[in-house]
Amino acid sequence: MFDIKYLLFLAPGLLLSMWASSRVKSTFRKYQNIGVQSRMTGAQAAAAVCRAGGANVTIERVGGFLSDHYDPRTKTLRLSPDVYDGRTISSIAVGAHEAGHAIQDATDYSWLRMRSAIVPAVQFGSKVYIWPIMIGVGIQGSVGGTLMLVGIGLLALTVLFQLVTLPVEFDASNRAKKVLEEAGIATTDAEHHGVDKVLDAAALTYVASAVSSLATLAYFLMLFLRRSQGSRQDR
Repeated sequence: MFDIKYLLFLAPGLLLSMWASSRVKSTFRKYQNIGVQSRMTGAQAAAAVCRAGGANVTIERVGGFLSDHYDPRTKTLRLSPDVYDGRTISSIAVGAHEAGHAIQDATDYSWLRMRSAIVPAVQFGSKVYIWPIMIGVGIQGSVGGTLMLVGIGLLALTVLFQLVTLPVEFDASNRAKKVLEEAGIATTDAEHHGVDKVLDAAALTYVASAVSSLATLAYFLMLFLRRSQGSRQDR
């Protein structure tokens, strides 16, 4: 049966996620129309940031919109066409941000190392956590409670991943802003302001994901505690 409490728990996170996604897209498009005086592309800016931070990586163009990411397994920085080829504030901001992750990898940044270590478990847990919880809800006794705890534990790994992601992303943006200014890639106050706006908007999406994950975990923990309390009262 549908539980209205589930919607109440998730609604704030879902609304925040929708707003954050809309904001990052609108902010990116706004500053994608404003060129930079250095005339650098996003790929060139990313390469400059990597060099400044001592990161030796391959930079490739990848399809999609805002599909930019750094792959630490292959030491490859992949940039979407708008970022790779663009000579705009948005392009250099996103390219430099992803290069910030490459520098984190090159310097063995602890939060990135922790996030990478839990990725396999999170990939598994995020797909299957709901099944032991739902099966456990329908089974009476300790077996049902144990199954719920297994599912909640798997979900907790996803929450941990989202929380660890926050310092990783904030640090990458801070590295990007610093090098863009020091290397003369972003040269004017307007360009610095635009870079801040683009990266701050992107950061909101990670905050929203963390809030949504925490809300989901809180809801299922409430279900488990309510079940445990009911079991004690029935004895």
